[in-house]
Amino acid sequence: MEKLIKGIVNFRKTKQAEYCSMFSGLALNQSPDALLIGCSDSRVVPNIFASTDPGDLFTLRNIGNLVPPYSDKENLMTETSVAATLEFSLHYLNVSHIIICGHSECGAMRALIESNLGPDLLLCKKWLENATPSYERFKKISTQSNLSPCNVLSRINVLQQLEHLKTYPEVSQRLQTGKLKIHGWWFDLVTANIFHHDLEREDFILIDELETKKMLASL
Repeated sequence: MEKLIKGIVNFRKTKQAEYCSMFSGLALNQSPDALLIGCSDSRVVPNIFASTDPGDLFTLRNIGNLVPPYSDKENLMTETSVAATLEFSLHYLNVSHIIICGHSECGAMRALIESNLGPDLLLCKKWLENATPSYERFKKISTQSNLSPCNVLSRINVLQQLEHLKTYPEVSQRLQTGKLKIHGWWFDLVTANIFHHDLEREDFILIDELETKKMLASL
């Protein structure tokens, strides 16, 4: 907390003037073209590794970068935070891209593998039920990987949450009409590299300069 408070003072001294005009221009409106759903992990900072400025990226973060499957039981969503974010980003901001971004050494994925959540973390355990399909897919993997089990599961989880995302009627409709594209990213904490999932190659590919040209051409 001390670092945060001192950081505000440092921001006022060194950066406030630089950002003032930018923030004042955004005060009454925002128009990001992408929603990023990432993990709450303090080590994962999308605005740094994607070099984004304020106003560029609408962001939702939760434990495990999870998207509960759509449910409309008596017109009541089972998990309103994610659903409300999707609703707002699509209907109000009209974003054209949604990114699910996982990361290496994810504590949520490790908890799934080790089943080590105690009685004091009942709400966390309940929340991680949204990753149960990811774990079931993980248990069926038989191929060898250079990645640790935790990181293999983390990548599988990105793909599974993309499938959950498609269960939302508005997402599905916009995908069919070409108004929306969804993407799976994975951030490696050790190397600070970002990978994206390529459907044709069925793998997570490093986003370098060459890959960036391919990705931009497909937008």
